[in-house]
Amino acid sequence: MAQAYFPVGPGLGMEENFLSLDDILMSQEKLPGRAESALPRLAVMLGQGAGSAESVPEGSKLEIPLWLAKGLHDSKRRIISVELPKIYKEAWRTVFSADANVVDLHKMGPYYYGFGSQLLNFENPENPEIAQSGSVLPVSDSVCLLQTFIARFRRIMDSSQNAYNEDTSALVARLDELERALFQVGQKGLNDFQCWEKGQASQITASSLVQNYGKRKLTEVDG
Repeated sequence: MAQAYFPVGPGLGMEENFLSLDDILMSQEKLPGRAESALPRLAVMLGQGAGSAESVPEGSKLEIPLWLAKGLHDSKRRIISVELPKIYKEAWRTVFSADANVVDLHKMGPYYYGFGSQLLNFENPENPEIAQSGSVLPVSDSVCLLQTFIARFRRIMDSSQNAYNEDTSALVARLDELERALFQVGQKGLNDFQCWEKGQASQITASSLVQNYGKRKLTEVDG
């Protein structure tokens, strides 16, 4: 009998987990950028030409997949420069500051939090507004990833707990993939509790997050 597939979670912060389907899909998201030097034989990959031997001229504006941008980015050699996507710029940070819940994150970027963390791999003057000291933390009065997450988290979990046996497609349509996963966790917890309350479950078990945390602590003690 084939073993069931267990999804692999995405990496944390600037680190990617290449066994995670979410991280693989996220790495395909594109960044606006510019060729700081000629890029030989990359014209077709970057949508700049038809011949496999064509080069991208210096100064060309580009839309670069995240995985390729990370491979080409080198602060010393200046191969490419990368710009912030518009949803992470100051104008959108102002919108998030006013009311983060009104934004359709899935439309603007299905991997808003993970992709935003990856932007810290590139030199950009607005990076301190997104995170400080290499981690996703709030700074001054601007809105960053963590603040946006906090502002939306309560509504997401409230919605997941108040939609028992209902069509939730409208509730999750505006959420990014991380938020959708949290919504599903909330729904599962509610469903498990309802089953236990009706006597349809033999016992309440610890969540997988708690179990995994316990395993890590035991490993640290043994080490």
